[in-house]
Amino acid sequence: MPLSFQRWPIRWKLAIVSASLTFVILLIFGGIVGEMATSRIRSDFNRDLQEAATRLVSRTRIIERPFTEPVVYSPNLVAVSLPAGATARVINSEGTVLDEAPKNGVDLGPPSAGISSAGSLAVATEPVFGPNNEVVGYIQYGRSDDHVDSTVTRLWLFIFLGILGGTALAVLAGVALARRAMRPIATLTSTAKEIAATRDPSKQLPQPAAEDEVAELSQTLQEMLNALDASQTEREAAMQKQREFVADASHELRTPLTSILANLELLEAQLGRVDYGEERELAASAVRSSQRMSRLVSDLLILARSDAGQNRPKTDVDLAEIAMSAGREISPSLGERSLQADCKPAPVHGNQDELHRLVLNLLDNAIRYSPEGAEISLATRLDRRSGTVLLEVADSGPGIPEGMRERVFERFVRGNSTSDTAGSNGTGLGLAMVRAIAASHGGTVAAERSEQLGGARLVVALPALQSPDQPPGKRGQAWRTKSPPPS
Repeated sequence: MPLSFQRWPIRWKLAIVSASLTFVILLIFGGIVGEMATSRIRSDFNRDLQEAATRLVSRTRIIERPFTEPVVYSPNLVAVSLPAGATARVINSEGTVLDEAPKNGVDLGPPSAGISSAGSLAVATEPVFGPNNEVVGYIQYGRSDDHVDSTVTRLWLFIFLGILGGTALAVLAGVALARRAMRPIATLTSTAKEIAATRDPSKQLPQPAAEDEVAELSQTLQEMLNALDASQTEREAAMQKQREFVADASHELRTPLTSILANLELLEAQLGRVDYGEERELAASAVRSSQRMSRLVSDLLILARSDAGQNRPKTDVDLAEIAMSAGREISPSLGERSLQADCKPAPVHGNQDELHRLVLNLLDNAIRYSPEGAEISLATRLDRRSGTVLLEVADSGPGIPEGMRERVFERFVRGNSTSDTAGSNGTGLGLAMVRAIAASHGGTVAAERSEQLGGARLVVALPALQSPDQPPGKRGQAWRTKSPPPS
């Protein structure tokens, strides 16, 4: 079948196939009935002619006389022929017309046994026998068969219209039946689409009332959904236990790591008072590793809490103050870079420690991926139209490639190593934490290109605190330091 027909809905395919079969059946049946009816009509017409001619013969006598014309005794041919619009005549054995009606001189042709044609007339010829059983003449009775042809034409027209009407009714009935038959399938399809959109396999499929193949299909799909729902529930339970374990383990690791880091820093300070150069370098290396491990555990704790849905207590805070505090904290790590802060009041409902960590990670990312002498900007503002608070961190570094602007927020994804000015100290979790913290506060984060500085621009949008308008204000400060970042 053509490809276009294959794309048709099943109900239309069923309707077209059933209508085609009906058309073929009606065509064959109509042809047979038409041929039989036509043959019967013409046979009846010929029989009537033959019977009329036979009746005339039974009432006709031809007496031949020597040397004179024969004498004909026959019924009134005018009374016989005129009511039926026929032509009747009596001829002798030599073909001479002895009597005819009407007197129009229509040539009925030479006598021929059976039914013959003479122009538009069908002619029945019957012999007339004499006393000695010899043929002494013939009776010819002819009638026009135009009405027979007209009847046959009307018959075939009626059959053709019947075939078309039957086919049209078959199409309509096929569409109605197919639509009714496909209604349970359409309901199943609609429910399946809803399940696919909501990803909720616990939804129940409609069960058809009839015990047929559609009901069996619905029952099978329902069993499959029940199995998927049970599997998803088990998987979610296992994932939840895993998230809780990671969160608990990360939390428990913080205490011993803090103790180890404090002892190592104390050891490094004591070794610095005497000439233990190599031992002091080893202690300093251990301190740096412990600090990196402590940051990693802290990052994992925040991400694990976010995955497990463990939200920390929130209060009404000003994101502008948190941003200024984070800027002051990270200023020793700027090196030759400059940080410009333009922080306007930005009231939000959130956890101050997590938001502080969010700003620190954004600033640390800007420092890490911008060269010495680069400019970094930090800004907060309230967008009253959208009801959100915006936090923006931009830099004049190489920026984030367009294909990486979504992936940078994934875990353990780091930028191009050539643009990383801090070497391999990063864990690839900084921006993942930013997105997790923003999500836990009902916000979003996006990476763009800074039109002003030309580098990366990271924008965090958080729901604004629903409180009376604060008086307009602005906090601005610039930091610039040449001191190297802390070990």
